[in-house]
Amino acid sequence: MLLRIVHRTGYEYTGAASHSFNEARMTPMSTLHQQVLHTKVDIAPAAWTNTYTDYWGTTVTQFEVHEPHQRLSVTASATVDVQRPEVTGQGLSWEELRSAEVFDDLSEYLLCSPSVEPPEDLRARVQEIADRSSTPSACAREIVDLVRDEMTYVSGSTGVHTRASEAWAGRAGVCQDMSNLTIGCLRTVGIPACYVSGYLLPAREPEIGQPYKGESHAWVCWWDGEWVGMDPTNGVQPGGRHVEVARGREYGDVPPLRGIYTGTRSSAMFVEVELTALRV
Repeated sequence: MLLRIVHRTGYEYTGAASHSFNEARMTPMSTLHQQVLHTKVDIAPAAWTNTYTDYWGTTVTQFEVHEPHQRLSVTASATVDVQRPEVTGQGLSWEELRSAEVFDDLSEYLLCSPSVEPPEDLRARVQEIADRSSTPSACAREIVDLVRDEMTYVSGSTGVHTRASEAWAGRAGVCQDMSNLTIGCLRTVGIPACYVSGYLLPAREPEIGQPYKGESHAWVCWWDGEWVGMDPTNGVQPGGRHVEVARGREYGDVPPLRGIYTGTRSSAMFVEVELTALRV
């Protein structure tokens, strides 16, 4: 699928911000199954910018504004050719997954921070799944099903700082919460897992050239000799409608826009995402 993405975000300040320092992770990745044909990041007001690739392989646009401004706007546009096949993994055994080699290479994807750590009741249920699963892959798929079956997607029910355990307590959240929770569950039984941030075209059978209102999306990958992706919010493996932007250990590694400012007391963030299928 050939997709055009336009992602507009930024801050409106209660007064005039005198200075702001920011990082944007809004440029899609070029990978084996995703080719970025065009990408551009526009910032208003005019800013000093620098682009680099972070530790996790994500393109970061770093920028600073040093003039009074009541609104900061970032518009990232991209055209991406997605040809993502189904990935089934290599069928690693529990013994192979727990080898010293895997731990040395992927230890950062095995640690549970407070943001992703599941509560004790869920941890016990996940351990039961692992004990009866013949392979890590079978265990991972059942964990994804558990989170999807018991969590309800409720827009606005949580915030970017909500912990996975808090979302589980209310059995409600958004894609960020479901992904963080799934990652924490996988790691507690020794399955390396990473957080993927990007976009999802909402229409399963999109009309060519028709813009669709979207939003930032998140899913997970676990290690089975290769990274196997799964979207716990929708219960599907990422495909042609998913566009990958960033990877990390959890949401905190991949926020689309993050920064600090001086000169005024508070701000409100705005977000608009538009996705258009140019070819299917």
